[in-house]
Amino acid sequence: MQAELIDIRNHMAQHPPFDEMTEELLDKVVGGIEVVYFKAGTQILEFGDQNIWLYYVRSGAVEIYRRSGELYNRISEGGIFGQFGLLMHKKVRFPAKALEDTLIYKIPDEIFQYLWENDEDFADFVEIEDRSRLRSALSRREKSNELMTSKVIRLVSREPISAPCTVRLQEAARIMTDNGVSALLLMDEGGEKPLLKGIITDRDLRTRALSEALPSETPISDIMSEGLITIPSSMFIFEAMLTMLHNNVHHLPVMDRDEVRGVVALSDIVKYESQSSLYLVSNIYHQQDVKGLKKISRDVRDSFVRMVNEDANSHMIGSAMAGIGRSFTQRLLELGEEKLGPPPVPYCFMALGSMARDEQLVVTDQDNAMILDDSFVPEQHDEYFLALAKFVSDGLAECGYTYCTGDIMATNQKWRQPLRVWKDYFADWIDNPKAQALLNSNIFFDLDGIYGQTEFAEQLKTLVADKASNSQRFLSLLARNALNRTPPIGFFRTFVLEEDGKQQKTFNLKRRGTAPLSDLIRVHALACGSRAQNSFERLKAIGNTKLLLDDDLGNLRDALEFISIVRIRHQALAIEAGREPDNNVRPEDLSPFERSHLKDAFQVVSNAQKFLRFRYNAQATRNV
Repeated sequence: MQAELIDIRNHMAQHPPFDEMTEELLDKVVGGIEVVYFKAGTQILEFGDQNIWLYYVRSGAVEIYRRSGELYNRISEGGIFGQFGLLMHKKVRFPAKALEDTLIYKIPDEIFQYLWENDEDFADFVEIEDRSRLRSALSRREKSNELMTSKVIRLVSREPISAPCTVRLQEAARIMTDNGVSALLLMDEGGEKPLLKGIITDRDLRTRALSEALPSETPISDIMSEGLITIPSSMFIFEAMLTMLHNNVHHLPVMDRDEVRGVVALSDIVKYESQSSLYLVSNIYHQQDVKGLKKISRDVRDSFVRMVNEDANSHMIGSAMAGIGRSFTQRLLELGEEKLGPPPVPYCFMALGSMARDEQLVVTDQDNAMILDDSFVPEQHDEYFLALAKFVSDGLAECGYTYCTGDIMATNQKWRQPLRVWKDYFADWIDNPKAQALLNSNIFFDLDGIYGQTEFAEQLKTLVADKASNSQRFLSLLARNALNRTPPIGFFRTFVLEEDGKQQKTFNLKRRGTAPLSDLIRVHALACGSRAQNSFERLKAIGNTKLLLDDDLGNLRDALEFISIVRIRHQALAIEAGREPDNNVRPEDLSPFERSHLKDAFQVVSNAQKFLRFRYNAQATRNV
């Protein structure tokens, strides 16, 4: 192949849809190309004219118009145009003009038709709009990870081993030994059919029976675990993994309605989950001091990078990282109570922000608070809780979770209050909303009780769900705040970059990408009265109320996933290169595939913000 054709081939192989094409097909494309040059301002295509070419922009820029003369799109290096006319009787549907001096490769119609008939990915790309292409790109990626495509029932290889909950300790141990299982399901047989009542594991026998020298005739019901966390047989393996991470359990009964199909153990999932985040969580609870926690915190980034390299999706990665962060916090609270003694009154330690949403990554700070029992008396009790909060906060900082610059931490007395005060906080934010106050308190509408009397946090979630949907002024102001951060895309689908400072010529994928999305999704979820915290779960809740159309929900879901994954991969690449990860990217560091689909995703965010402004009669006060 001539050097000029090799150069053309190498350039096209970097851009969709040619980047996924076989070498044979790409050679066929390159062999039929004509090269043309258009000066700035030159009309390339006129509406209604005959067209027998697909146009590929090698350099320069082209403006695409609707037949009315309204600007439709701007195509830059690696982009294609003319495909809609080739699919519609070879008539130009969208006129095109060279915005700059532009070099173009013209691909003849006969090659276009051959590709359309013989390459499914190419056909999908040229037939569908930008946001559908985003869905197609994500679908191909998701299919590469077995954790996300395999149902948990696949891990159930035998019938469940069970016994009546009236069985004695020695008999339970014998049944487990005879059947070679690490967990025994205990059934209530008092009704028409047996119902799952509890579970006993090898660890339970050691810690609750042998260590306490219990008699062999002790009823197993005395030491079994009740209030079980179960999973449906239709759940995916990655969802089972996240359930284990979130609840720090090693065995999950698999249910088909109220019938037990089997038990999935941690060891079953680790066969798939080679990134070992489950083992890391297990190791956290075995550490005896902050020094030990700090030592194993170095493994967090390794676990993160392995998940990224194994094509885990953003929900899995964000939930796993949040589960790890939650486990560090919980273990520090246990160690703090061992050091300071038992708490003088009940309390709940509350995670806020990305940890509460299960959307945490490796670049994160600590956002937390304490809900104290209403019997709390500051003069008698606050010295203890301040000391505990400081122990946890300092320990988290040692483990890589930096202090919150906005002081949203339990060490701040304002965020260490009795339940009645927290209820007053939320009632005031919702019933008497003020824009600046809501801007400062926005993070508290992502909350999760992670230790202690977690029902305190559940009461706050219920209060918010009941009140927020009925306060239009609150929703309007919250929506207005959600419009303050706009996606980094200009009118001509070019990236809008920082103009000065250390981050010059970059855009921030969190502040300008995932944050605006989570903000607007939160508003819709609160309007629907949803208690969900995770953005993907909130989208499901919004869909159940039909506040948004299914297509719009799908677009938001895909945009959030794609922007998150680009952000995640950017951080993983920095870690692998020995650099400190961050959220600021330069467009030239992104692949052509990422640049193209990020523009699609940012356009979804922009359109969603326009609807938010209309739906809640909100106007942004500033752009960040």
